[in-house]
Amino acid sequence: MHPILVIVFLPLLAAIVAGLGNRMLGNVVAKSITTGALFVSAALSWPIFISYLGHGAEATVVPVMKWVASGALTFDWALRVDALTAVMLVVITSVSALVHLYSWGYMAEDTDQPRFFAYLSLFTFAMLMLVTADNLVQMFFGWEGVGLASYLLIGFWFKKPSANAAAIKAFVVNRVGDLGFMLGIFGTFLVFQTTSIPEILAAAPAMKGVSHITFLGMRLDTMTILCLLLFVGAMGKSAQLGLHTWLPDAMEGPTPVSALIHAATMVTAGVFMVCRLSPMFEAAPVALSFVTFIGAATCLFAATVGTTQWDIKRVIAYSTCSQLGYMFFAAGVGAYGAAMFHLFTHAFFKALLFLGAGSVIHAMHHEQDMRYYGDLRKHIPITFWAMLAGTLAITGVGIAGVFGFAGFYSKDAIIEAAFASGSEFGRTAFWLGAFAALLTSFYSWRLMFLTFWGKARWADSEHIQHAVHGQHESPDEEHGDTTHANVHPHEGTAGYHPHESPWSMLVPLVLLSIGAIFAGYVFHHAFLEDPEFWNGAIAWNEHIMHAMHEVPTWVKLTATVVMLIGLGLAWLAYGRQSSLPGKTAEQLGPVYRFLYNKWYFDELYNFLFVRPAFWLGRQFWKRGDEGLIDRFGPDGAAWAVEKGAVGARLAQSGNLTTYALVMLLGLVAAISWVLV
Repeated sequence: MHPILVIVFLPLLAAIVAGLGNRMLGNVVAKSITTGALFVSAALSWPIFISYLGHGAEATVVPVMKWVASGALTFDWALRVDALTAVMLVVITSVSALVHLYSWGYMAEDTDQPRFFAYLSLFTFAMLMLVTADNLVQMFFGWEGVGLASYLLIGFWFKKPSANAAAIKAFVVNRVGDLGFMLGIFGTFLVFQTTSIPEILAAAPAMKGVSHITFLGMRLDTMTILCLLLFVGAMGKSAQLGLHTWLPDAMEGPTPVSALIHAATMVTAGVFMVCRLSPMFEAAPVALSFVTFIGAATCLFAATVGTTQWDIKRVIAYSTCSQLGYMFFAAGVGAYGAAMFHLFTHAFFKALLFLGAGSVIHAMHHEQDMRYYGDLRKHIPITFWAMLAGTLAITGVGIAGVFGFAGFYSKDAIIEAAFASGSEFGRTAFWLGAFAALLTSFYSWRLMFLTFWGKARWADSEHIQHAVHGQHESPDEEHGDTTHANVHPHEGTAGYHPHESPWSMLVPLVLLSIGAIFAGYVFHHAFLEDPEFWNGAIAWNEHIMHAMHEVPTWVKLTATVVMLIGLGLAWLAYGRQSSLPGKTAEQLGPVYRFLYNKWYFDELYNFLFVRPAFWLGRQFWKRGDEGLIDRFGPDGAAWAVEKGAVGARLAQSGNLTTYALVMLLGLVAAISWVLV
């Protein structure tokens, strides 16, 4: 049996057993089965990934079963393993396994643990199906499976209205993107007469500029239309500007869910899809320019919003959105290796930051507002050092030619690739990416200073007050999150002592810290400079990879310089002069409110789409359904039957002379009808 079969289907089997067994199995058994399955999958994934390093093994296709044969539409269910798949396998299984382990501590008091762990494993299976797809239909199956599982996980605390609203929002927004993805798949089959990914990619270069379609009287390039439709799907799944509004709200789910969705799985599906279909995008330069523009715009948008948020999880969520923008504009300028490298390194440090944030929230009795933190480095030192490693990785700290944290290699490569592309969109992406890197450094160090340095500001926290006064149940506990810090009732906030998380939560932080520190240094050569590693799994743009080495020195130093500027500004505002942020926000006024309210996208969409949709629904409901269909349909028929019954009841008097009179009148009427 090929290892890929075990890697993919073991999480599904674990999800079925834990989900159906549920409370009959008990918490420990359900957690052990799902967590053990993910660690087995991760252990089998790393050797596959390592086998591609250095010499680049050939792609392998493992058949599972016959699937569909309908006229020209034929495809089997098969699992494809190449370098691109191998990268995604280690990212998905490693992060998911550590999230499973972390959840042992974080969800320790939850009453529905088997269901939670079953959802986690189901989510992982769907993502594995997506990245091992050998045809577009199978990829779509995994794509929709991830969407379903994310809905279940975000809305896990279904008694909490905000969690339900966030789950529905994620589901609906992703359906918008998925419509574009479906149309792209339909169009691709129409053009290439196959859904096989290898066959499509082999035929794609010959289609560049030679095929056109007519739409609304316009003559449009076929490959451009197909790639734009496919990219709309990527925009939804990877939360790019316009279809991003679901991502911050997804924080309503438990923190392990945030780490799993935002770090390595769902949000990277769009980046993976673009890189997997990169030969198609190479045949559509206009589509690539659009990808570059959207990626750069998302990068800037999310970074600006992240600088104003106070919720620790929302800051990291907007950071995810921004980093995905980097990945997309790297793909847009043709640096697919750099895009995948940043996806790889981002998985480690972003999962680390989210799980570290969960450890902070656990210590602070579910308080998520950073304004009520401070001085935590002395109380939760392991969490502090782990989050410091993640912050050093995301901000790209390093010394060129010596050593750097993970983001130092991947983010710098993307910024250099954008400049080296020489295109107008590429240069624009370079400047926007550089400014976003400055903001990334600022909001990342802002988070660290507010959380771990300065004086303790716990006294004003409602959640801490709940803990201090011995109220056993916090506001979140009634919705399922009953993990809490040890408290001493009636001591007052001065006697409250945050404590370190249990080892089941700390071990994943330590392991992810190793990835955040060394992943860039160890693997940058294979991802960025070795086409044999990829061995045709992505389109390798030799020109841009060579041009990256020839960029001016100031370009190479740009990321480091802006990182230092962001660090300096954060230290000045939140480490030295604590009154400066308030004064700045007051002076900026409308600009600050614009950023704090997330560019008013939610309000705009509510005005343009949500309210009109609800109004239209009410019209169909009140006037169409009740006023027309029910009135003249079932309600009208029932009324007619009722009135007819009243008349019939009057006629059925039981008087023999009355019946004789009616019969006589009927006979006269019948004779008259015949005579006339």
